Amino acid sequence: MHKIFILAGLTMITASCNPWLGNGLRKNDRRKDVEMVTDKGTMVIRLSDSTPLHRDNFLKLVRQGFYDSILFHRVIRKFMVQAGDPNSKRSKPGESLGDGGPEYTIPAEFRTSMFHKKGMVAAARTGDDINPQRASSGAQFYIVQGKVFTDVGLDSVEKFRLKGRKLPPAHREVYKTLGGAPHLDQNYTIFGEVIKGLPVIDSIASVPTSGRDGGDRPLQDVRIIKARLVRRK
Repeated sequence: MHKIFILAGLTMITASCNPWLGNGLRKNDRRKDVEMVTDKGTMVIRLSDSTPLHRDNFLKLVRQGFYDSILFHRVIRKFMVQAGDPNSKRSKPGESLGDGGPEYTIPAEFRTSMFHKKGMVAAARTGDDINPQRASSGAQFYIVQGKVFTDVGLDSVEKFRLKGRKLPPAHREVYKTLGGAPHLDQNYTIFGEVIKGLPVIDSIASVPTSGRDGGDRPLQDVRIIKARLVRRK
């Protein structure tokens, strides 16, 4: 009994000093931001504690270096820029992209307080017809550029895209000033926000692309050079 007690005690001490969490993260990773260096400049992303499944998954992938050298494979001006397909790392010009990623999805974590204003980071996913639960891709994400709306434009979004669901007044004001993509609200999980480097989104979104028929891929590659965890300032 004495030996077992000592071993158990050592185990508890070791566990309490262990800096790692069970999902491949360090305990202090959740208090860090993500610095994303791209061909068009550097952005800093702050992840939301209100979407812990998406937060931890993104942190894990960044720590693993998953996003290093990945392309923004889908770019639509005044809408969003999308990345996260690992097949893009060594893809040939004009190659169709967007199907790659880990073999898992993440349950939706919709939060009414989080909406698609410019700079928000959200998870891509497959369509409702094959994904009625609206589960997120395990790796692909998009960053909102969007556009500035008028009240008339927002009324139209509510009627035709949100099926009568009303946007909160505070959200409407942001959509009329900063801009965004309100038709996506409560349809895709938002899990972070660009807190530094908003002009980088505009630079990426402005590049020439193949258009819808070519999957909206930039004609000249725009790459995530490096994504890493950094101390919050």
